[in-house]
Amino acid sequence: MTNTDTLPIEERQRCEVWTRVMGYHRPVSQFNVGKRSEHRERHHFTERAATLAP
Repeated sequence: MTNTDTLPIEERQRCEVWTRVMGYHRPVSQFNVGKRSEHRERHHFTERAATLAP
């Protein structure tokens, strides 16, 4: 069985992730080692989940 959600390596395209830091937007690829580590530890949430919280 083949997973239809994945592409072969040669067809994939790099995705640049941006985040808001100190009031401005910046690509995560330009972060230093410490900031990248901090970014990986962040807790992400969805708006729907946040509105359903008691």
